[in-house]
Amino acid sequence: MPPAGGIFHRPPTTRKSRRLTPRSACSNSTCSRTWGEQPWLLALHSIDSDRNAGRRPCKRRAIAMIRTIKSARGSVVNGGNGAMTSAVQTLLDQVEQGGDRAVRELSIRFDKFDRDSYRLTKAEIDACINSLTGREREDLDFAQDQIRNFAEAQRATLLDLEIETLPGVVLGHRNVPIQNVGCYVPGGKYPLLASAHMTVLTARVAGCERIITCAPPFQGKVAEKIVAAQALAGADEIYCLGGVQAIAAMAYGTETIAPVDMVAGPGNAYVAEAKRLLFGKVGIDLFAGPTETLVIADDSVDGELVATDLLGQAEHGVNSPAVLITNSEKLALDTVAEIGRLLTILPTAAIAAKAWEDFGEIILCETTKEMVAEADRLASEHVQVMTRDPDHFLNSMRNYGALFLGARTNVSFGDKVIGTNHTLPTNKAARYTGGLWVGKFLKTCTYQRILTDEASALIGEYGSRLSLMEGFVGHAEQSNIRVRRYGGRNVGYAMPVDPR
Repeated sequence: MPPAGGIFHRPPTTRKSRRLTPRSACSNSTCSRTWGEQPWLLALHSIDSDRNAGRRPCKRRAIAMIRTIKSARGSVVNGGNGAMTSAVQTLLDQVEQGGDRAVRELSIRFDKFDRDSYRLTKAEIDACINSLTGREREDLDFAQDQIRNFAEAQRATLLDLEIETLPGVVLGHRNVPIQNVGCYVPGGKYPLLASAHMTVLTARVAGCERIITCAPPFQGKVAEKIVAAQALAGADEIYCLGGVQAIAAMAYGTETIAPVDMVAGPGNAYVAEAKRLLFGKVGIDLFAGPTETLVIADDSVDGELVATDLLGQAEHGVNSPAVLITNSEKLALDTVAEIGRLLTILPTAAIAAKAWEDFGEIILCETTKEMVAEADRLASEHVQVMTRDPDHFLNSMRNYGALFLGARTNVSFGDKVIGTNHTLPTNKAARYTGGLWVGKFLKTCTYQRILTDEASALIGEYGSRLSLMEGFVGHAEQSNIRVRRYGGRNVGYAMPVDPR
């Protein structure tokens, strides 16, 4: 049984709590529990089990993993430390002032890549598409069909509105596509072509007039598969540019790249910081940090499945949090064992093991209510729910980027193919926003019209008095002049309109 309060977890480093260091046995002299020395191990210790066995309860609620989270790492995740912000701002200033020349210098400096024009020609784009095997083309088409179909269904829910709220008073709104959109597709380490579907396709379904894309070179060359995905998704202009220089070129514009109104798409910490600094100059989709995954599971599934889903996302990067919330101590310990086994065979184990060692966590809860509360507290980007009643979490949870309900689906499906967008909020931003979707590329713009003189005079009467309540004479006169002209009433300058 878990302890009163029901939750085991590593105390967050931001809280004023005692740091826990792993050791093979508990420091409580009356506690007989021991654990192994594996660096990836998160052991769970039940206070109630000690109490029930007649031992003095152990004060160690959890054994943390062998590592100390660096405070600088946390600050970078949350929007860049001072050094990073300064470095990125310098690069942005270079592109704003130097245009194409600065873009070229930075591309050579960071990517060791140069060409006469960073914009790909139609012939080059066609060659990239033709380089796909038949199987690759079918797979890309299938994935893009799923993403397009869901985006179109979402778009259909966004209706224009017009309503007569009073006789002769008509109010409405229109969903207007953003005109120029720049989509960034990361690809320095891996060619993440799925990001092309998620950004370009979604903007195309929204009806954006001009969609340009940037992706870095891959292994010193144009990333052919990314280019193919960008083109098939409907990009109007495709550039082989990466990093801060790409974001800056799209936002500020250069001699050869017309500026955009919004920048979308994930990227590394420097790309994310560039987007943050440019917010206001252009719109952005969201502030994105390292990939996060949360698995909520009970004893209806096994440790191998849970461990596979945790490590499958931990391989994104060494600073990718991977967390399990469960009400089964057996599942928790089985998951720990399976993670150890899988890390001996996973090709990306060097990354995943570091992520698990530094950012892995297991939280043991007593009740479903506690599981929901802990999940909402974490507000994770991805939440995989593998319980007997996953719909309970669908109906109860409030803070998450995307839910993956049941053992038959998983986060990787969402990353690559199932149809929902994989550009999602991190760093607990799920408390106040959802992920990228067709609505992000639309502006809901209101309008009004008045059809009769009587309606104009009526609204003007109230507008006059309300404006003067706030001390705005000019506002009041905008109302008064209409009461005079359309209502035929004699209203003194800067005087409130008397009610009839």
